[in-house]
Amino acid sequence: MKTVMDRFLNYVTYDTKSNPESLTTPSTESQLLFGDILIEELHELGLTEIEKDENGYIYATLPGNVEHDVPVIAFISHMDTSPDFSGTNVNPQVVDYAGGDIVLNKEKNIVLSPTDFPSLNQYVGQTLITTDGTTLLGADDKAGIAEIMTAIDYLKQHPEIKHGCIKVAFTPDEEIGRGADHFQVEKFGANFAYTVDGGILGELQYESFNAAGAKITVHGKSVHPGDAKNKMINAGLIATEIASMFPRLETPQHTEHYEGFYHLTDISGHCEEAYLNLIIRDFDTERFNSRKQFVEDLVKEFNQKYPSNTVELDMRDQYYNMRLQIEDKMHIVELAKQAFVEVGVEPLIIPVRGGTDGSKLSFMGLPTPNLFTGGHNFHGKFEYIPVPSMEKAVSVIVKIAELAAK
Repeated sequence: MKTVMDRFLNYVTYDTKSNPESLTTPSTESQLLFGDILIEELHELGLTEIEKDENGYIYATLPGNVEHDVPVIAFISHMDTSPDFSGTNVNPQVVDYAGGDIVLNKEKNIVLSPTDFPSLNQYVGQTLITTDGTTLLGADDKAGIAEIMTAIDYLKQHPEIKHGCIKVAFTPDEEIGRGADHFQVEKFGANFAYTVDGGILGELQYESFNAAGAKITVHGKSVHPGDAKNKMINAGLIATEIASMFPRLETPQHTEHYEGFYHLTDISGHCEEAYLNLIIRDFDTERFNSRKQFVEDLVKEFNQKYPSNTVELDMRDQYYNMRLQIEDKMHIVELAKQAFVEVGVEPLIIPVRGGTDGSKLSFMGLPTPNLFTGGHNFHGKFEYIPVPSMEKAVSVIVKIAELAAK
């Protein structure tokens, strides 16, 4: 039987970065190729109803081994990694951590240090998997896939553990907010599900942001600078002016817990045309709507200041706080909490300060809280994951399956 570490070390070598500019699903061909690897493994595990649909979603079933009726539960992770940092040629490093600094890349002097990341001090004496300092690691969410696969393998190898029908799904494009867009909820046939897509050991989440994305396009007018007076409209300068209007302390680096934010993900352009891309997040629906209204009002203000239609806004909702769909079904969360406790993990009930397929899926009729993977510092070169945390995630999945059948 492959270990969760073996699977993870294999999965992260596949570049599955999603692309927000693509109009296809999945957004990158590499996700389809990685999906083929997972399909082959699901066949090796002996699952049934294995399918990769036309949009790259992967579904499979582990039949139950009990006679009585029990709920059909599911475990879901996503195949893509963040487009915001390189996921090409990932070279994971296995470190038996004895404390202190971890040199990720000696040549580039890139160091993972407990001075900068105090969480490392919790894992002295454990085996960690890190990057080589040049790419992200991909624990978000290949750790989740590895943990689900390993748990399903364990259940297959131990038929004495009684469980009901278990569904498995792996989705594309979660990192660009499209992970559940084409999910076949009704065909999937689960009563409830868990995404395995969280962070540190013990995370159990049933609250998420309300989320929107906004693209602001500034249309300028470029003329020779020597003859520009009263003629030129410098889109690049207007874009920086717009960026300066957002509340300085309402950004990701200044917020935590239940605080929302505006996040300028990128800004680019030149005199003739410029672009700003933002994401808007808040847990509270009223505050979320107020944030969107602020952006709309800002665009109107600039179109009054400059020639009409200089600034164009395309803003769309992405997902909503899944608590609204789960709070009357808290037995799902309580089942997970019991599983945590029984395998020796203290539940850490915190909101998701990021995206998760569970948000959309919950509003599509499949209530889906989120479980930890064990990873830290996602989406960057300082990403790492403790192997014992991954092993605990496997134990939690197995225990949830077992408890749901009682």
